[in-house]
Amino acid sequence: MLNKEQIKEIIPQRDPFLMIDEIEEYVPGESAIAYKNVDENEWYFKGHFPGNPIMPGVLITESLAQTGAVAILSVKENKGKNALFGGIDKMKFKKMVIPGDRLKLEVKIIKQKGPIGIGEAIATVNGAVAAKGELTFAIV
Repeated sequence: MLNKEQIKEIIPQRDPFLMIDEIEEYVPGESAIAYKNVDENEWYFKGHFPGNPIMPGVLITESLAQTGAVAILSVKENKGKNALFGGIDKMKFKKMVIPGDRLKLEVKIIKQKGPIGIGEAIATVNGAVAAKGELTFAIV
Protein backbone atom coordinates (compact mmCIF):
# COMPACT_ATOMS: atom_id res chain seq x y z
CA MET A 1 0.00 0.00 0.00
CA LEU A 2 1.33 3.43 -0.97
CA ASN A 3 -0.02 6.68 0.49
CA LYS A 4 -0.13 10.06 -1.28
CA GLU A 5 3.39 11.03 -0.22
CA GLN A 6 4.79 7.77 -1.58
CA ILE A 7 2.79 8.19 -4.81
CA LYS A 8 4.38 11.64 -5.24
CA GLU A 9 7.79 9.96 -5.20
CA ILE A 10 6.78 8.12 -8.41
CA ILE A 11 4.56 10.49 -10.42
CA PRO A 12 4.94 14.28 -10.83
CA GLN A 13 1.29 15.35 -10.31
CA ARG A 14 0.54 17.47 -7.25
CA ASP A 15 -2.58 18.85 -5.54
CA PRO A 16 -5.05 19.89 -6.67
CA PHE A 17 -4.39 17.66 -9.70
CA LEU A 18 -3.13 14.53 -7.94
CA MET A 19 -6.19 12.38 -8.60
CA ILE A 20 -5.33 9.21 -6.65
CA ASP A 21 -5.21 8.81 -2.88
CA GLU A 22 -3.57 5.42 -2.40
CA ILE A 23 -2.11 2.49 -4.29
CA GLU A 24 -3.31 -0.91 -3.14
CA GLU A 25 -0.79 -2.83 -5.22
CA TYR A 26 1.41 -2.42 -8.26
CA VAL A 27 3.82 -4.39 -10.37
CA PRO A 28 6.39 -2.07 -11.99
CA GLY A 29 5.90 -1.98 -15.74
CA GLU A 30 2.81 -4.21 -15.60
CA SER A 31 -0.14 -3.00 -13.51
CA ALA A 32 -1.47 -0.88 -10.67
CA ILE A 33 -4.59 -0.70 -8.52
CA ALA A 34 -5.39 2.65 -6.91
CA TYR A 35 -8.24 4.38 -5.08
CA LYS A 36 -9.70 7.86 -5.23
CA ASN A 37 -11.93 8.86 -2.32
CA VAL A 38 -14.37 11.25 -3.95
CA ASP A 39 -14.97 14.03 -1.42
CA GLU A 40 -17.77 16.61 -1.58
CA ASN A 41 -15.13 19.35 -1.22
CA GLU A 42 -13.32 18.47 -4.47
CA TRP A 43 -12.53 21.66 -6.42
CA TYR A 44 -14.41 20.56 -9.55
CA PHE A 45 -17.76 20.05 -7.79
CA LYS A 46 -18.18 23.84 -7.45
CA GLY A 47 -19.05 23.97 -11.15
CA HIS A 48 -19.84 20.37 -12.15
CA PHE A 49 -22.71 20.64 -11.27
CA PRO A 50 -23.99 22.93 -8.49
CA GLY A 51 -26.68 21.03 -6.60
CA ASN A 52 -25.93 17.82 -8.52
CA PRO A 53 -22.20 17.06 -8.13
CA ILE A 54 -20.82 14.53 -10.62
CA MET A 55 -17.13 13.74 -11.11
CA PRO A 56 -16.27 14.68 -14.71
CA GLY A 57 -15.48 11.75 -16.99
CA VAL A 58 -12.24 13.41 -18.06
CA LEU A 59 -11.10 13.43 -14.41
CA ILE A 60 -12.00 9.76 -13.99
CA THR A 61 -9.87 9.18 -17.09
CA GLU A 62 -7.06 11.28 -15.59
CA SER A 63 -7.28 9.24 -12.36
CA LEU A 64 -6.87 6.07 -14.43
CA ALA A 65 -3.94 7.61 -16.31
CA GLN A 66 -2.19 8.50 -13.05
CA THR A 67 -2.73 4.94 -11.85
CA GLY A 68 -1.12 3.63 -15.03
CA ALA A 69 1.69 6.15 -14.61
CA VAL A 70 2.51 4.60 -11.23
CA ALA A 71 2.99 1.23 -12.97
CA ILE A 72 5.11 2.71 -15.78
CA LEU A 73 7.15 5.27 -13.84
CA SER A 74 7.98 2.86 -11.00
CA VAL A 75 10.28 1.01 -13.40
CA LYS A 76 13.84 1.96 -12.43
CA GLU A 77 14.84 3.31 -15.86
CA ASN A 78 11.76 5.59 -15.92
CA LYS A 79 12.44 7.27 -12.56
CA GLY A 80 12.13 11.04 -12.90
CA LYS A 81 10.34 10.83 -16.25
CA ASN A 82 6.74 11.62 -17.10
CA ALA A 83 4.02 9.58 -18.82
CA LEU A 84 1.89 11.72 -21.13
CA PHE A 85 -1.37 10.91 -22.90
CA GLY A 86 -0.83 9.66 -26.43
CA GLY A 87 -4.48 8.76 -26.89
CA ILE A 88 -7.71 7.58 -25.36
CA ASP A 89 -9.58 4.77 -27.12
CA LYS A 90 -12.83 2.92 -26.49
CA MET A 91 -13.48 4.93 -23.31
CA LYS A 92 -17.03 4.36 -22.09
CA PHE A 93 -18.70 5.91 -19.07
CA LYS A 94 -21.25 3.63 -17.44
CA LYS A 95 -22.00 5.09 -13.99
CA MET A 96 -21.96 8.52 -12.40
CA VAL A 97 -19.32 9.04 -9.73
CA ILE A 98 -20.54 11.27 -6.91
CA PRO A 99 -19.30 12.56 -3.54
CA GLY A 100 -18.82 9.76 -1.05
CA ASP A 101 -17.87 7.19 -3.69
CA ARG A 102 -14.62 5.25 -3.41
CA LEU A 103 -13.36 4.92 -6.96
CA LYS A 104 -11.26 1.81 -7.61
CA LEU A 105 -8.85 2.34 -10.49
CA GLU A 106 -7.17 -0.59 -12.24
CA VAL A 107 -4.71 -0.37 -15.12
CA LYS A 108 -2.90 -3.23 -16.85
CA ILE A 109 -0.18 -2.46 -19.37
CA ILE A 110 -1.13 -4.61 -22.37
CA LYS A 111 1.41 -3.37 -24.92
CA GLN A 112 4.65 -1.43 -24.91
CA LYS A 113 7.21 -0.70 -27.59
CA GLY A 114 9.95 1.70 -26.63
CA PRO A 115 8.51 4.79 -24.94
CA ILE A 116 4.95 4.18 -26.22
CA GLY A 117 2.45 1.83 -24.61
CA ILE A 118 -1.20 1.02 -24.03
CA GLY A 119 -2.96 0.40 -20.74
CA GLU A 120 -6.29 -1.34 -20.30
CA ALA A 121 -8.13 0.78 -17.73
CA ILE A 122 -11.23 0.24 -15.63
CA ALA A 123 -12.78 2.35 -12.88
CA THR A 124 -15.41 0.86 -10.56
CA VAL A 125 -17.52 1.90 -7.58
CA ASN A 126 -18.66 -0.93 -5.32
CA GLY A 127 -17.97 -3.41 -8.14
CA ALA A 128 -20.04 -1.49 -10.73
CA VAL A 129 -18.16 -0.24 -13.78
CA ALA A 130 -17.98 3.56 -13.89
CA ALA A 131 -15.60 3.83 -16.86
CA LYS A 132 -13.39 1.63 -18.99
CA GLY A 133 -11.20 1.96 -22.04
CA GLU A 134 -7.65 1.99 -23.32
CA LEU A 135 -5.07 4.68 -22.61
CA THR A 136 -2.04 5.23 -24.83
CA PHE A 137 0.95 6.78 -23.10
CA ALA A 138 4.30 8.19 -24.09
CA ILE A 139 7.20 8.26 -21.65
CA VAL A 140 9.16 11.51 -21.86
